[in-house]
Amino acid sequence: MISNEEQKKSNDADVLEAVLHHVGDMGRYQKLLFLAMLPFGFFFAFIYFVQMFIAVTPSNHWCKIPELQHLDLEIRRNLSAPGATSGGNWESCKTFDVNWTKILETMEPPVEDTPMIPCPHGWDFELSDIPYHTVVSERGWVCQYDSYAPTAQAVFFAGAFVGGLFFGWLADNFGRIPALIGANLIGAVGGLATIYTTEVWDFILCRFLVGMSFDNAFMMMYILVLEYVGAKHRTWVANMSIALYFGGGCLSLPWIALWLNDWRKLLWFTSLPMLCVIFVPFFVPESARWMVSRGRVSQAVTVLRRFERVNGTKIPDDVMDEFIVSSNQIKQNRESFLVLFRNAAIRNSMLLMLLVYIACSIIFDGLVRLSNAFGLDFFITFTLTSATEIPSVSLLTILLDRWGRRNLTAVPMGLCGIMIVISLFVPKGIPQASLAIAARFCINMSYNAVIQWVTELLPTPVRASGSATLHMSGYIATVLSPFIVYSEITWSLLPLLILGITAIVGSGMSIMLPETKGLPMPQSLADSERIIRERSLCGKPVDVEDVEYEHENEKSFIT
Repeated sequence: MISNEEQKKSNDADVLEAVLHHVGDMGRYQKLLFLAMLPFGFFFAFIYFVQMFIAVTPSNHWCKIPELQHLDLEIRRNLSAPGATSGGNWESCKTFDVNWTKILETMEPPVEDTPMIPCPHGWDFELSDIPYHTVVSERGWVCQYDSYAPTAQAVFFAGAFVGGLFFGWLADNFGRIPALIGANLIGAVGGLATIYTTEVWDFILCRFLVGMSFDNAFMMMYILVLEYVGAKHRTWVANMSIALYFGGGCLSLPWIALWLNDWRKLLWFTSLPMLCVIFVPFFVPESARWMVSRGRVSQAVTVLRRFERVNGTKIPDDVMDEFIVSSNQIKQNRESFLVLFRNAAIRNSMLLMLLVYIACSIIFDGLVRLSNAFGLDFFITFTLTSATEIPSVSLLTILLDRWGRRNLTAVPMGLCGIMIVISLFVPKGIPQASLAIAARFCINMSYNAVIQWVTELLPTPVRASGSATLHMSGYIATVLSPFIVYSEITWSLLPLLILGITAIVGSGMSIMLPETKGLPMPQSLADSERIIRERSLCGKPVDVEDVEYEHENEKSFIT
């Protein structure tokens, strides 16, 4: 059964909601906090996608021959690349085993049956589709070295896993602000250090550091702001912050890359501004919900009084007194994310949410990384797919409080899977790219619905670490994403097939999760348990008294 202590926490959640209502569900201070999310949304996009632009592989390359370097690029290719003069695809990883000084005398390419050898001196790159040298072209990460870039991306997500563990723990034990600052600082350091790498190992190490900041550089601010807005405003704040700020970062990144025309300058541009996070404590308050859960009631009152001044509102004395009394009756909460697994109902919902989030992560990341595989310009395709972020999330914002989190996760994800499967049977170019853009539109809706869904289902004491843990599960799965895209060397349509099946399965799983539409954010485990018990089974309430609760001592469980 629910303990008296947990029931007190649940009652305190109602009191805190009342206090926030009197402060203003969406007052001037909350609007300023919404604007303060802007740079972190851009940082989120830059951290996530910048490696696509610093490590993209130009489509055309062939063996570099030192004796031919004084010739024009096209002549060098026609002489050194087997098959280049036949009008078809040429050999990119081998060249003729000949005396090139003699070839220069005649300026005629060797005959096609001439013996070939692997490229002995590196590669020449035609910078027509990617108009600047990237890490790949500069360091020759093609042919037998073509796994280096996807490996670095996989290690990036491994870093995200470690960062999620660390910053989630930091946020729940020391506050959202320290975690936000730490995540952005380590992202800036890792990004700037990448500029000075010279080998594969140090490049991968730096991408690991950047990966530690991924998600946390934005999500800590996201969680903090959501904890200060009223329930009726939470949907548009949650989704429009991602649509406008993350979406704006995605839209601007390819054109920033083209404008700077240098992968090192791009890293300077996207990493250095993250250092501005050191000014956050001067204008962003720590979460009052978190302070209450840690027994820091006087500090929470101080923050709420600041909201009063900025918003021009007044909390009635009786409401504030009730808040202080009820908050002081609660013991400091040091709960671990593991306590969510103390009974079957919460455990099953968390595992299902984990699997749905994994599916969204793989599909979203896979579609983004396939931008260069649809036969169109890489920068334009990336821009068009990113342009779906704002309209898709705007539509989600309009519908989410009407249709619910469950419907707007399951239906768009199912449609996404159907469109990806259809794309298997259409030609490359505009037809396939159009279906991919439509699929991205749908998965944007599902992904953003799930992100908000997680924060609304987890109680305050473990909201940050719980969100981070679920996100980490997505990172673990997303480690596979670069290799899913890389699997096209086996069969060009295999990545799309994998993504399509994943979307359809994920859609089915999301139907079984509890609906949180219109509910206040849970302050305690009791609140989360009640939501799951009463809002599961496709929204049909269940008789809680007929359900047998599992009881375990928390300390012995964790031990």
